[in-house]
Amino acid sequence: MDELLHIKDLIIKIKSDEGSRELIKGLNLKVGSQKVVALVGGSGSGKTTAGLAILRLLSDSMDVQGGEILFEGKDLLKASIGDMRRLRGKDIAMVFQEPLSAFNPVFTIGGQINEVLKYHTRLNRRQLQERLHELLELVGLPEPKRVLRSYPHQLSGGMRQRAMIAQAIVANPKLIIADEPTSNLDVTLQAQMIDLFRKLRNDLKISMVLITHDLGIVRELADEVAVLFDGRVVECGPAREVLSEPRHAYTSELTKIL
Repeated sequence: MDELLHIKDLIIKIKSDEGSRELIKGLNLKVGSQKVVALVGGSGSGKTTAGLAILRLLSDSMDVQGGEILFEGKDLLKASIGDMRRLRGKDIAMVFQEPLSAFNPVFTIGGQINEVLKYHTRLNRRQLQERLHELLELVGLPEPKRVLRSYPHQLSGGMRQRAMIAQAIVANPKLIIADEPTSNLDVTLQAQMIDLFRKLRNDLKISMVLITHDLGIVRELADEVAVLFDGRVVECGPAREVLSEPRHAYTSELTKIL
């Protein structure tokens, strides 16, 4: 397996008025080229925190206390702020759980996607427009001109999710971190999102870290799964094997309730 991402012994503490505590307790995770690895766990298990740590987007209340986050062999925890800005969107992109809050409400969808495209490419005006329309078509958004002129609140939840995915893949990243990408969608839209992510993986050769509590999408998309409990990986392995024959009691409980 060609190793794209390797998280080694990651420790993250969170500070509060009561003091500090470890939120991530020695996390280890590998993501290979063109592979989908799911991070699964209940609320508070640390899976979203782990995803944000990869892009160094943790809140001020959280501190990395130890470990490494190696992307193509380079430790992102030691990268400069400038290097991280160049990497975000270009090499690693994130699909956030709630697109309405992730998009800026005062700018159009087209304007926001265009900003990412202009930052990471040297396309001229005509090429930028062609790329925008190509992206919207790829993610299955009809009426691209209307969508690009729309503000986030003017689109449905499913359309906003597709627009956010378009923004994530605009610069052809090698890795996408998808945080609960189907949690706010109905069953029909969830199935469409699974098909879309499968298409992105197969057509664009993108690797993914899939953060979710939805074991259905894990079964459909993931090659590997890591089960988090209280900031630790308690079980990991091939997705279908782990979910069909769990070895850890917590994993077994998850398969019953999720």
